[in-house]
Amino acid sequence: MAEVRNCSQCGEFFNYTGVRDICYKCAQNEEEMYQVVYKFLRKRENRAATLERIVEATGVDETLIHRWVRKGRLHPATFPNLGYPCDNCGHITNTGKLCSKCQDEIKSDLRTFEAAKEFRDNIAKGERGTYLSDRNK
Repeated sequence: MAEVRNCSQCGEFFNYTGVRDICYKCAQNEEEMYQVVYKFLRKRENRAATLERIVEATGVDETLIHRWVRKGRLHPATFPNLGYPCDNCGHITNTGKLCSKCQDEIKSDLRTFEAAKEFRDNIAKGERGTYLSDRNK
């Protein structure tokens, strides 16, 4: 069942079906902008263009280009200077939600946490020892 929502770009009402958060007119406009960017990048001399150069040449907003890269419509393998910001630090990445630096930091923190937990568990085991006394004396 569709629900009525406001378009996040123009503010008009539209039937939200779970596919996109914008109305049909804005989606058509966005698709036209995508075609402009894609035509620009298909030229051999523009394939290695930076994000700033693409924005300057096409007039398309950076956030839209980031969204298209994140969704997989523009592939960083084909266009090597494209990416999107890391959700944690904002550094440009090509895969996942986090850049490799943030992933390494999280892995390091998890290893430290696991080592500390194992140390606490070993201490707790040592303190739980049972001592028996000889009652027959």
